[in-house]
Amino acid sequence: MAKVHFYYSAMNAGKSSTLLQANYNYHERGMRTRLFLPKMVHSNTEGYIASRIGIKMPATAFDHQFNFFEFIQNDTVMPNCLLIDEAQFMTQAQVKQVCRIADQLDIPILAYGLRSDFQAQAFEGSQYLLVLADILIEIKTICFCGKKATMNLRVDEQGCVIRDGAQVEIGGNERYLATCRQHFFDLKKMPETVLKHQSDLEMCLS
Repeated sequence: MAKVHFYYSAMNAGKSSTLLQANYNYHERGMRTRLFLPKMVHSNTEGYIASRIGIKMPATAFDHQFNFFEFIQNDTVMPNCLLIDEAQFMTQAQVKQVCRIADQLDIPILAYGLRSDFQAQAFEGSQYLLVLADILIEIKTICFCGKKATMNLRVDEQGCVIRDGAQVEIGGNERYLATCRQHFFDLKKMPETVLKHQSDLEMCLS
């Protein structure tokens, strides 16, 4: 029986890279996949799931009205696997839909996303994936202090921590910092060494 896998982590842990590697493995074995990306991110990346190291693949956009089960059931050729990036933006209903795909259509689901937002609140999709997925896998990354990072800080252009605002704001290294729980609650501004590293990394990847 196919299973639902939820790969979760803090920001910038390589979730998209891990997804694209899994997708490559399926294609290398002659299997067909379907890749999905939330519409709000899809428009920002020109329709691609893109990793920070430069790898990318086209994906199907979904919004909150999208029905995963109906889409796959009506597909002309059944895929061997579904891979969903930024899965935290799924709704409760959509999480149940992909569970139904695994249970009734015997197609494995690989979902990748953040566990919580910049205010330490659970995303709807992540909340229900943590409850309903068969297999939970943490993709680990580290805080600037060396401890495991589990939280996501939002920062402004000067590196100052932002505590209020809309839950969804698309951004990468320039807007978010993965931290341990202690620094999530204590930090007021990014250390200068981290700011320089972020700037150097963006230049390297541009």
